[in-house]
Amino acid sequence: MLIAFSGWSDAGEGATGALNHLMNVWSDSSPEIIPELIADVDPEDFYDFQVNRPRVYTDETSTRNISWPTTKVYGITLAHFDRDLVVVVGEEPSMHWKSFTQEILNLADDLEVSMIVTVGSLLADIPHSRPISVGITAANSITAERFNVEISSYEGPTGILGVIHCECLRRGIDGVALWAPVPHYASGAPSPKVALSLIRALEDLLAISIPQDELEIASDAWENEIDNLAREDNDVADYVKALEESKDALDIPEISGEMIAKEFERYLRRKRKD
Repeated sequence: MLIAFSGWSDAGEGATGALNHLMNVWSDSSPEIIPELIADVDPEDFYDFQVNRPRVYTDETSTRNISWPTTKVYGITLAHFDRDLVVVVGEEPSMHWKSFTQEILNLADDLEVSMIVTVGSLLADIPHSRPISVGITAANSITAERFNVEISSYEGPTGILGVIHCECLRRGIDGVALWAPVPHYASGAPSPKVALSLIRALEDLLAISIPQDELEIASDAWENEIDNLAREDNDVADYVKALEESKDALDIPEISGEMIAKEFERYLRRKRKD
């Protein structure tokens, strides 16, 4: 089960952008892979409509309707993967988080979900012009060892994703969290580069191939746009340069055979799918 919510854990719309891309791109490139809506959450108990306001729209018959904030659950069957995927996307609930989490994980139990993967993005002091490194953590040592990831050491304010992971731990469900940093000075618009980094992290974690050509094009265009904006302001340009120098100094030790091996594995997965 892959989970992302807009709001607190979705800086630059990176997390929801990644899962929406995942669903849309498979529908477009593989007609047999169509996400099926299998459940949605009744918003009445979980959303403050003064915070997440419903939207009025006119449908194809010129009839007025209301779209309510909610969370939707989709099922995806992949012939080339040994498991089905369940994708949960929506707006972070405003209230009754314990009940909301129980509802989502009860559904996960009913669907015999074996692993929960949450996807988030957060503001950070990083340059937009460098590769974005996704942090991958687990809540306990057993899960961390199984998937060869770090154990989460975060302490502090949390969102609904943190609550979900605590409940996964209580129920004995493997839980893994993906977090991508977003340049704080470029977070006012959706960031396809952040979404792309999360898609690639999902590829590596699940050992599957996800088409991403459109996202790569959008990522390059976004980076070029930020480049142009930075050049128009000397202070911003100097700040970005300082971030680049700091990032480059930290990344030198990370250039290793393991990184090259991951890129090669990703290439082979795509070739096998073709």
